[in-house]
Amino acid sequence: MDITTLLGVVGGFAFIVNAIMQGGKIGSFIDVASIMIVVGGTLCAVIASFPFNMLKNVGKHFTKLLSNKKFQVEPVIDMLVEFAQLARKNGLLALEEKANQLDDPFFKQGIMLVVDAMEADKVREMLETEVDSMSQRHEEEIAIYEKAAGYAPAFGMIGTLVGLINMLKSMDLSQGSSSTLGESMATALVTTFYGCIMANLMFMPIAKKLRIRNEEEILYKQIIIEGVIGIQSGENPKNLKEKLVSLLHQQKQAKIMDGEEGKGKKPKKEKKKK
Repeated sequence: MDITTLLGVVGGFAFIVNAIMQGGKIGSFIDVASIMIVVGGTLCAVIASFPFNMLKNVGKHFTKLLSNKKFQVEPVIDMLVEFAQLARKNGLLALEEKANQLDDPFFKQGIMLVVDAMEADKVREMLETEVDSMSQRHEEEIAIYEKAAGYAPAFGMIGTLVGLINMLKSMDLSQGSSSTLGESMATALVTTFYGCIMANLMFMPIAKKLRIRNEEEILYKQIIIEGVIGIQSGENPKNLKEKLVSLLHQQKQAKIMDGEEGKGKKPKKEKKKK
């Protein structure tokens, strides 16, 4: 379970509440009407902006945020190198049995296209089109939270305006109501406070984490595409691995290559004690 998003949001609220308690009372920042304007207004604006078939997957987004499922590239690189060795030794048809054992539909599809002797350009085009479609779907999902991050402060301002208008209309200077001006102003500003918190501590972090997940999956599938094309062209397994590793971050490249060097070293023999 990846709790970084949950930990960040909870920690952010904790620091804000602590700061409030240092200089005042938490009750001063609780206003039901303000919550209704900001939360209700933001949700309604989001619902009005997106079709139901996109909004119905919001629950899955939170599962993706908290899930520890990461697209591990090291194992898939090793598997592609293994397939390349098998194809050079026994031919491409030998990969069919291996493909049927794969759990990843995208990986399986790529290998089966190679087994079916489809042209390399067509294989790349089909797989890249699928990746582009996936990325577009993810961007549409991310847009929900980016829009919500824009709507929340706007409804905070709307709530502030509503509060100020009501405050000014109810003022009666002849009866000394100006003494409550500070309290009324503070209540009006609470809605802006709510809007800023929702935008910067909830919606924007969610959008950022979903974008990171999208980039991880794109890289994972790009490696599969390059590996499949390399297998089809009969590329040397060692060269193929170096090519696939070069797509990774330098830190991961060094980690994989250092591990490979460690495997190649023979253990030193212990000297016999006299």
